[in-house]
Amino acid sequence: MKIAIIYASKTGNTEELAYLLWRLFLQINSDTALFRVDQFPVWDLARFDTIVIGTYTWGNGEIPYEMMELYRAFETLEVRGMITGAAGTGDSGYPRFCGAVDEFRDMLYVQTNLAATLKIEVIPQAKDLERCRKFVDSILQRINQKIALG
Repeated sequence: MKIAIIYASKTGNTEELAYLLWRLFLQINSDTALFRVDQFPVWDLARFDTIVIGTYTWGNGEIPYEMMELYRAFETLEVRGMITGAAGTGDSGYPRFCGAVDEFRDMLYVQTNLAATLKIEVIPQAKDLERCRKFVDSILQRINQKIALG
């Protein structure tokens, strides 16, 4: 299974989360790639079986500008069978904590086979490692279910 983790990070927090998730996926699936969103060609989306979105939240809980092309690609390309996950970092002091993760979750739920979401307060800490493992495990279980069904 080809997995891509595509992320945007303003302060480095979401980048750190994306790298952590990438390392966890690599322990089980060597065919896992990591991309900054500006380095990912959206027309290649269908080349992957599984996509994990890593995003920070901007402004009043919005998706960052640099993630919008990817968001729209999921809305317009044929990605129904694709397994997806959405993860991100944010500050719970804001009214819409990780609002961009929620926006991606809602859209991915409709357009794809959404397996899991994950919200991390500010930056991944040691206490978040188990939650990150569960996020990865949920996606891998969904992949295994898909393989079993043929």
